[in-house]
Amino acid sequence: MKAGVVDVSRSRERVRSSGIYLVTDTVLCGPRGVVETVRAAVAGGVETIQVREKNASAADFYALVLAVAEAAGDRATVLVDDRVDIYLAARAVRAGVHGVHVGQSDLPAELVRTLVGPDAVVGLTANTAEHLEALAALPPGTVDYLGTGVIRPTRTKANHPKPLGISGFTEFAARATLPVVAIGGIVREDVGALRAAGATGAAVVSAICAAADPQAAAAELVRAWHAGSPA
Repeated sequence: MKAGVVDVSRSRERVRSSGIYLVTDTVLCGPRGVVETVRAAVAGGVETIQVREKNASAADFYALVLAVAEAAGDRATVLVDDRVDIYLAARAVRAGVHGVHVGQSDLPAELVRTLVGPDAVVGLTANTAEHLEALAALPPGTVDYLGTGVIRPTRTKANHPKPLGISGFTEFAARATLPVVAIGGIVREDVGALRAAGATGAAVVSAICAAADPQAAAAELVRAWHAGSPA
């Protein structure tokens, strides 16, 4: 594979104004596979990819991250879900990966920042006032953006919290001091409203991974995002 040269300022800028943000799902991608789905999504205008794989071995997840980074090239920011070790392994071979996204039950964000260093992108799932209070106690620069949801009920994340809806997301985004990416059951019709509500990005899974034509689906979502009104 080609050595990945990470442009830190560019990857941070992308993720702070993510637009349409793809979270991968191996099952939903079906026979087409994650890598080809990512390739199509990037061709459709998606600029942030989170590689999520809950059931693969470490070796298989690592191989998938390398392949996704190769497919995305320099056209998208590539983040690894949960697994700081996989991110570090990919960076060790100079793959084009840019950071990690962690949840409330993963390693603490401050420790994640220590492990990945100052140049990596770090995203954190947060959806309650308590999460924002904990975030305020962290050193500045620990977290780059928040992932907040779910917006609607979704089958792609087991045991998800109570859906926020657009109104709940609006209230949360107004209190947040970091860029906020909305996630969870989002469809094209939600994208404009979420941008108007203060979202800096709309993360989707099924809307692209399960689409018959993921490039066309991505392009439609990107158009809807740009047609929306920022808060």
